[in-house]
Amino acid sequence: MAINVVLVEPEIPQNTGNIARTCAATGANLHLVKPLGFSVDDRYLKRAGLDYWDKVNIKYYDSFSELREKYKDHTFYFSTTKAQNLYTDVKYTEDCFIVFGKETAGLPEELLVENREWCIRIPMKSDIRSLNLSNSVAVVVFEALRQNNFAGLAPCGKLTRYTW
Repeated sequence: MAINVVLVEPEIPQNTGNIARTCAATGANLHLVKPLGFSVDDRYLKRAGLDYWDKVNIKYYDSFSELREKYKDHTFYFSTTKAQNLYTDVKYTEDCFIVFGKETAGLPEELLVENREWCIRIPMKSDIRSLNLSNSVAVVVFEALRQNNFAGLAPCGKLTRYTW
């Protein structure tokens, strides 16, 4: 199973680095839609991703429409605080795309309205604007993996000095 995480115009390098690390750990593909709010050579980006950059499949796009056209036969879910559907209400399919917007503004409302039935949200208190982007990605990606029995992930971790 290969979940696809899409970041549309991410602004904070540390968030993108943390998300890249989550993608490395889960086998998810990372799709970055420009413009990026940082250089891919940014030291904070690299530090947040640690030494996992070679384990992440990253693709870059000049626009969201370019990405959508390339994968037009795939299912796209749009993560937003404004959706009616909870992220647990949908059935994530193999190779689906989970789309997240930029930290300061989220996804464009036009995109949300055009894809209303595919919009999902993480429930939270009404007086809180949003969760951190990297936390939101982790929550939704692990739900998608859970629904698919964590396909492709290691069944058990290894102890350093002892055995189970």
